[in-house]
Amino acid sequence: MKTLVIVESPAKARTLAKFLGKSYTVRASMGHVRDLPKSELGVDVERGFQPKYITIRGKGAMIRELKSARGHHDVVLLASDPDREGEAIAWHICQLLNIPPEAPCRIEFNEITLAAVTEALKKPRPINIHQVNAQQARRVLDRLVGYNLSPLLWRKVRRGLSAGRVQSVALRLICDREKEIEAFVPEEYWTLTARLQKEGYPPFEARLMKMGEEKVALRSEGDVQAVLAALQGQPFTVYRIGRQEKIKRPPLPFTTSTLQQEANKRFGFTPQRTMLIAQQLYEGIELGKEGPVGLVTYIRTDSVRVATAAAQEAAQYITARFGREYAGDGKERTVLPKGTRIQDAHEAIRPTAVAREPEAIKKYLTEEQFKLYGLIWERFVASEMAPAVFDVTRVDIGAGDYLFRATGAVLRFAGFLQLVGETPEEEELGVALPELVEGERLSLVELVPKQHWTQPPPRYTEASLVRALEENGVGRPSTYAPTIETIIKRGYVSRKGRVLHPTELGKTVVELLKAYFPGIIDIQFTAMMEEKLDAIEEGKADWVKLLEDFYEPFKEELRKADIEVERIKVTEEVSGEVCERCGRSMVVKQGRYGKFLACPGFPECRNTRPLRTGTGIPCPECGAELVLRHTKKGRPFYGCSRYPECAFTTWREPVKERCPQCNGLLVREKGRKQEFLVCLNKECGYKRPVERAGGGTGE
Repeated sequence: MKTLVIVESPAKARTLAKFLGKSYTVRASMGHVRDLPKSELGVDVERGFQPKYITIRGKGAMIRELKSARGHHDVVLLASDPDREGEAIAWHICQLLNIPPEAPCRIEFNEITLAAVTEALKKPRPINIHQVNAQQARRVLDRLVGYNLSPLLWRKVRRGLSAGRVQSVALRLICDREKEIEAFVPEEYWTLTARLQKEGYPPFEARLMKMGEEKVALRSEGDVQAVLAALQGQPFTVYRIGRQEKIKRPPLPFTTSTLQQEANKRFGFTPQRTMLIAQQLYEGIELGKEGPVGLVTYIRTDSVRVATAAAQEAAQYITARFGREYAGDGKERTVLPKGTRIQDAHEAIRPTAVAREPEAIKKYLTEEQFKLYGLIWERFVASEMAPAVFDVTRVDIGAGDYLFRATGAVLRFAGFLQLVGETPEEEELGVALPELVEGERLSLVELVPKQHWTQPPPRYTEASLVRALEENGVGRPSTYAPTIETIIKRGYVSRKGRVLHPTELGKTVVELLKAYFPGIIDIQFTAMMEEKLDAIEEGKADWVKLLEDFYEPFKEELRKADIEVERIKVTEEVSGEVCERCGRSMVVKQGRYGKFLACPGFPECRNTRPLRTGTGIPCPECGAELVLRHTKKGRPFYGCSRYPECAFTTWREPVKERCPQCNGLLVREKGRKQEFLVCLNKECGYKRPVERAGGGTGE
């Protein structure tokens, strides 16, 4: 029998073709084959919210090829991704190829390996119509919101705007955080540290904690001076010593959101970039004579579950490399917070073969693929290792009525730290303390008072926004990356470095939605909608009923807003640059590919100009100023202001400080745990870590 296997992408098709024999033909559908039309709502709200699907433009020839191929094969198997979207793609292909959905035509696998694919071929099943309905409900729901709210924003605010369920909540989170920052009033506080010494040992630090039984709160310099006066001449004596064992458990393997967060923090990857690279690793990479190989398991998951066989394989690897005592037994796994909601349809993201170490295949990977694969591989192996064990000593030291406390730790067993090295959290445990006994007198080296100010909550980065969306139950793993890209693309949010700032336009849209569409912008409502979609997938709820319950009140809110909302004028940002044609001060506009300068005299004056933010740093090639620019897709880079005469560019952020060795240009480079300043002159090789600023800025 000849079998036709249909997948989404050519890369996945090439990898599958490697595993399957000559009796199998693998074809790619290039993603979805049908969708709602872009030119109209495409949903019949009067007849049970029936969607009007049409063939996606440009897919006609491919569909004809699939229909032709079907006629030459005895069996058709649909192997799209194992999630709602994949199930919907398979269902649409069934419709186009006239395959009965009850036929056993669907196969799925969590990883593209010989074992997983072979097992999947033994278990074809019918289309899961509950999964399809859940996807249809989400698609129709988003279409009802987007195609009704967006025209309202065009009429009342500005053309080209959009609104959606998840993106509106994401924007609200960013705007609400900005309000907190603007309303924040910093408060002064002080800390007092004693540098103490036992004879024959280096000094160590102890922090002032209590006066008598009361916790000390130093609110001003006057408070500090009073304590310093009271400590004058007082002996410092060891009062109490406490020892305990501290266990540091390994991290959980990656889910979609935690992978996006870590890749953003570690490498500066946007969520969208992370998912693009991860998809390449999942679908297959050419490994020389091995051919295309799927390197990681399915990348859209909110589960931390790991298959028994994968855990056993990891244990064997860890035992062989580090010793049996370093292999965990599964009991050390960090427990998820109570109430955490996961679908658990798939495993956590992990390498398909633990023995395939990152360094061994580095030559076959791009730099970004190597970084991300290394991150996934290390996280998974670490998650299967034993915990680290520290001996922690806490010493309370008395001086008059005051109590100081010093904490020190000694690593007794490295556990998973043997693989990942020391983590930033280890700093909290302190350094090793000298051997002390209760009643022992210590020498005071100095008392160090330090002024601090309370900090506002930090603005969201893409990583922390993904975490907030996940914690609030808003969206699903597959929605985080496109959601963030959309609010940036629409000009609701600007990305400055890695920090997200709401624009005036974004604030205006949020306030309008809060006033007239409280459900759309409400975090709890949106999270509840996700739970209802899950219930549809499980066959416990009707998708049409969900749409009916949502649409009737939403339709009334639309009618009311259309009548009551006046035209809103958003204050445009004045750039300070003068239009060379008419002399007006140019304003910043948001276009399809990002911000640009435009003359406010439109339509009389149609002058526009690229928006380039100056850095005040000279170009290393010609001496002109380096400016911040963006690619067509919005990725920031730095280039010479004399372009195209001077073509110097760099992806990394330059700094004003010059290289102390060759006077070359220094740029920021994100390392595994720390940021560095690196000289762009490859012959120089200068590199040094960036010192962390005390207290932080909230950004």
